[in-house]
Amino acid sequence: MEEETKRRRGIYLLPNLFTTAGLFGGFFAIIAAMSGRFEAAAIAVFIAMFMDGLDGRIARMTNTQSDFGKEYDSLADMVSFGLAPALVIYQWALIPLGKVGFAAAFIYAAGAALRLARFNTQAGTADKRYFQGLASPAAAALIVGFVWWGDDAAWVRADIAWLAGFLTVAAGLLMVSNVRYNSFKDQDLKGKVPFFKILLVVVIFGLVAMDPSKMLFFIALAYAVSGILLTLMQLRKRRAERKSQTD
Repeated sequence: MEEETKRRRGIYLLPNLFTTAGLFGGFFAIIAAMSGRFEAAAIAVFIAMFMDGLDGRIARMTNTQSDFGKEYDSLADMVSFGLAPALVIYQWALIPLGKVGFAAAFIYAAGAALRLARFNTQAGTADKRYFQGLASPAAAALIVGFVWWGDDAAWVRADIAWLAGFLTVAAGLLMVSNVRYNSFKDQDLKGKVPFFKILLVVVIFGLVAMDPSKMLFFIALAYAVSGILLTLMQLRKRRAERKSQTD
């Protein structure tokens, strides 16, 4: 009986190893930004995204989901996709803005915390095909992709401080908005797909390999804009349906 109780109190190792790796990526990004290594900080956040994408899938594949894993994953996401991007862009470009830059970074961090809390409370009832608000990993990709591109291109940070502040606030607000984003969770990865989809993936990998910092930023930007367009299209469709019903 005692041995069985110990087994129940244990945690699954494999998925939590990937979650820990993602957490380490976020922690490393913060330390790297503090020492002025912004390219390394951005890459660390992207690695954390990759790990975050794996831990849940591995848990489902190995049937090792647990309440502990969900809570741990959420806390790790807050560090890697909430605090780390906010601190990275603050150190890189927002300091010259003074209190405005501080507020912009905080809005992003608070937006990530609220986004994760809302996602956890709606996990059982929300439509799996869509995210309500920009997902925190996508928002982090937008922020650190901008930092990586700017650092790679040796931009004068003081010249783009206001642009960086606007992007930071916009990403934070999009996370807590009601804008709907395609989650791609309805994609059947085991089934057959048209040839052009494989070709599209190859093209995307090729473009990213040519200029990782710039392409990853534009991919994140395109996804952020896609949710706004999707929401506007859905609102327009609903209005048309209501109008047809009243006519």
